[in-house]
Amino acid sequence: MSISQFPPPASPSPASSLRSLASSSPSSASVSSSMRLWRPASQRNLRNQWSKLSTCRQQWIAACSGGRSHATSLVNSYLSQMYVPMMEFGVLNEMLDIKKKALKKLFKQQSSNRIKLLSSYKEMVAVVGEMVNASRSLRCYMKPSSGSLTQFSGSKEDANDAGDCGGVPVFNFWNVSAFEKMAEELVEMFKREVMLKRLLIMELVSLSAEVLQPAKLSWSVELYHGEFNDLTRCSLYSMEGSEPILPRVKEDNLGITSVSHTNQPATEILQIYLTTWHAEVNVDTHRVDEILALVGEEIRVAF
Repeated sequence: MSISQFPPPASPSPASSLRSLASSSPSSASVSSSMRLWRPASQRNLRNQWSKLSTCRQQWIAACSGGRSHATSLVNSYLSQMYVPMMEFGVLNEMLDIKKKALKKLFKQQSSNRIKLLSSYKEMVAVVGEMVNASRSLRCYMKPSSGSLTQFSGSKEDANDAGDCGGVPVFNFWNVSAFEKMAEELVEMFKREVMLKRLLIMELVSLSAEVLQPAKLSWSVELYHGEFNDLTRCSLYSMEGSEPILPRVKEDNLGITSVSHTNQPATEILQIYLTTWHAEVNVDTHRVDEILALVGEEIRVAF
């Protein structure tokens, strides 16, 4: 018998092939369905959280600018108090207690600016807290429901749910982990900067023209009521050391080992404090813009 005489082997029908595939991977359909439901919910969440991060960045700029203005006014009031006793008032010398009244007015201005500076710092800590919350809320978890409607939330209720749908891309190319890395890099800049601001504020609010030894603030003392709770939520408070994390600079990742205060700092030192405040050495503005642009392109949102 020739080969041509044998009938060709029977090929499985399309229906049997599908049944075989379904039996070999029974969860594939449910996984695909879950992905279709998860992706739009995750996309909405990512857009919301990154919009919050962008808004927080603008709020930081406003709070930082206000703080710089208050810090400058505080320093000017302090220096004026230092110079008044040595100043010649000309014809104003005939006025009764003119220097005493001028010093009193400058002291009130300094006290007012001290309060405003601390208020600006409180705003900056609050902004960093919002940034941290947003960066920790990028994952989207399926919410158990007894009904037929599938719901999602930002809190994990199932120990087996990683909130990233197995690491699949959410939009085009990036998975949730990629977004988290970008957010972590951005937020870390502002966390470092707010602690440097705290160091500068401690020096500035300790200024006093009334005594030779300015009142020194300890690093472990709260600058406003509830500050340590706010810093703890940002992972900026050391429970082990019972004090805020010491300032660090991004370039060398080295932090100061102790905090001391300069008694009666010279004008040049105060100018350096103000310049450092303005420079924001821990915030790479170009990189922040780059991160927001890259994320915006991926999630199709213009920040």
